[in-house]
Amino acid sequence: MKLLLIDDDSFLRDMYATKFTEAGHEVVVAENGTQALVMLEKDSVDAVLLDMVMPIMTGLELLGHLNQLPMFSNMKCIVLSNQGEESDKKAAEAAGASGYIVKAESIPSEVVAKVEALCALK
Repeated sequence: MKLLLIDDDSFLRDMYATKFTEAGHEVVVAENGTQALVMLEKDSVDAVLLDMVMPIMTGLELLGHLNQLPMFSNMKCIVLSNQGEESDKKAAEAAGASGYIVKAESIPSEVVAKVEALCALK
């Protein structure tokens, strides 16, 4: 699976990229939504893993832009955030997220397993 990981926290971005790579996935990273959209204009991915709270563009704003891409129907968009309120989850789902994982509730290997499970559901 090819995954685009978007998070403004370089430590978390690198840690999750390493975990997904170790699990056999190809990972590309972006530090914000604008950078991610530029990357997606050039290349497609199977899944996008994005944070809700980022500078320049929030996760919800990014999901709105992703919905407009022709490739959107073929990729999973999964939120990985510390925003764990039910209202956050519902807003992400309404914006087109395929799943929602709260960072503080899962260790990195569990995040990998959850993303793999969500991506297996087409």
